Amino acid sequence: MLSVEEAQALVLSGLSPLGCETVPLSQAFGRVMASSAIARTTHPTADVSAMDGWAVRAEDGLALTQIGESAAGHPFAGTVGQGQCVRIYTGAVMPKGADAVAIQEEVVANGSAITLGVPAPKGRHVRRQGQDFAAGQSLLGDGHRLTARDIGLLAAMNLPWLQLRRRPRVAILSTGDELAMPGEPIPEGGLPSSNGLMLAALVQNWGGEAVDLGIAQDDFDSLVAKAKGAYGCDLLVTSGGVSVGAYDKVKDALASLGFTAGFHKIAMKPGKPLMSGRMGDMPVLGLPGNPVSSFVAAQLFLKPMLRRLLGVSPELPVLETALLGTGLEAGGPRQEYLRARLERTGAGLAVSPLPGQDSAMISELAAAQALIVRPAKTPAARPGDHVSVLLLD
Repeated sequence: MLSVEEAQALVLSGLSPLGCETVPLSQAFGRVMASSAIARTTHPTADVSAMDGWAVRAEDGLALTQIGESAAGHPFAGTVGQGQCVRIYTGAVMPKGADAVAIQEEVVANGSAITLGVPAPKGRHVRRQGQDFAAGQSLLGDGHRLTARDIGLLAAMNLPWLQLRRRPRVAILSTGDELAMPGEPIPEGGLPSSNGLMLAALVQNWGGEAVDLGIAQDDFDSLVAKAKGAYGCDLLVTSGGVSVGAYDKVKDALASLGFTAGFHKIAMKPGKPLMSGRMGDMPVLGLPGNPVSSFVAAQLFLKPMLRRLLGVSPELPVLETALLGTGLEAGGPRQEYLRARLERTGAGLAVSPLPGQDSAMISELAAAQALIVRPAKTPAARPGDHVSVLLLD
């Protein structure tokens, strides 16, 4: 069996970032930059006041005469001369001749007669032109996934349109005679289908566009018919039917559509029955049917594949270090991923495995905040030992 690291290298081989498209800024949240964002304006565009008060000349005394006002969007048109000042408000352009702001809490105003309580040194409460950024400056680069803060920055850069990576279209095919969509009649001995919806949510969260192909029955014709719906997508992900049972027919059905297999088994727990390959030019990832196995495998393989297609770095999961809250027995022959809870303490992250580790226990998966990563044949661990953890979204 392949190691997790070997399998990750194989699924990423042959993948490259997708092309780009022009997208309005209003629809760019969560998308990935395909080129650097270059500011079209300087920010602030002029010297502006950072406070409400009076624009003054630092070299003058404390007794001044007000000759006008400057408000945001309504600058004072004249020039401040010796012994003069201008009433000014936050965000307003500093008038010519003024070089400081005396805040209103430190000023006594009697009509146009203004008395400063303390001197205002040059530059006090003034935001300089270009203090934030200048026109022509590059602030966000290729491969950056946009947050709400980034959207605000790009708006301030006066960029109404952006060049963004095209979202990978991921076809998701659930398989199994026992499955029914939530709310539909459940076959005897069956259960509601959960993997497809879970995987679609992960794809969306990771920057892709999920294409739900529905549920294929455990027969050749149904699998082939459903899989054909993946044509035109960037990636096909199947759930279930990739083990070695009599009803695990995904591989044979895809082979009739030109599928060539890469690997089939991984030395990991949960998630051993994992399949990869290509159906023509389209990469295929076959995930296990057990929900926990499917989720863990998606974290380790599907997420890096999407990050490669989007040009986002780093592609592989980044592990953190945490203190173990409870002891663990020695590890088995496969690398293990234990569902766990996290706690932030004065000593850092603390992690404790959840009591239920069966690969079909969805409630424990939903309660988990991290996966404890234990390499194969790891010695027993005691409370307080350092362990590697993969934080979950």
